Amino acid sequence: MKWTVPNILTVLRLAAAPGVAVMFLYFHRPWADWFALTLFITAAVTDWFDGYLARLWHQESKFGAMMDPIADKAMVVIALVIITGYSGMNPWLILPVTVILFREVFVSGLREFLGAKAGLLKVTKLAKWKTTAQMVAIAVLFLGTGLEHLEGIARRGLSLDQYARLVSEGLADPIRSCGTRGCSSIATMIGLWLIWIAALLTALTGWDYFTKSLPFLREDKE
Repeated sequence: MKWTVPNILTVLRLAAAPGVAVMFLYFHRPWADWFALTLFITAAVTDWFDGYLARLWHQESKFGAMMDPIADKAMVVIALVIITGYSGMNPWLILPVTVILFREVFVSGLREFLGAKAGLLKVTKLAKWKTTAQMVAIAVLFLGTGLEHLEGIARRGLSLDQYARLVSEGLADPIRSCGTRGCSSIATMIGLWLIWIAALLTALTGWDYFTKSLPFLREDKE
């Protein structure tokens, strides 16, 4: 393997995947959320740059072709596990996350079974949009978890409805910028819509890969 800039960016993105989880091990919240969000966005940006630079400088390699999707999947899977845990196992989040995780495992197993023929399952434009949708949704959800922690401190243990009532009665100061309920609910709601869209695109790409692989899954007639 040659240590070209595109390959280095891919390796750094792969290393950033567990780094997102490490942020919550070494830092208190909400700093862990902000650091994880920053690291995730930075790594996601490199996903575009490494491919662009590889094509621009004619530095495409087998190593990059192999590691690029692995780095993407590692980033998405680890981030979704963290967000699901810190979101209180929200069922509206668990279902699309389950679809995404199932598809990634299914397609990876499919490619492993096909072996040398797996190259026929080329990455489509829809699959690229799927990855982009996943990363945007995850970034917004990380923003929501960070804001939720900050607003939880401001509410001092009160529920959203209790806090909103006290604010309306003038007995508590409103959370700045987004009103009595703060910005976390808005960011989380947008993130949930985006993750459902990402799950739909993920399911569609999984079905597309499955249908393309059917000719190679048929039993040979004796």
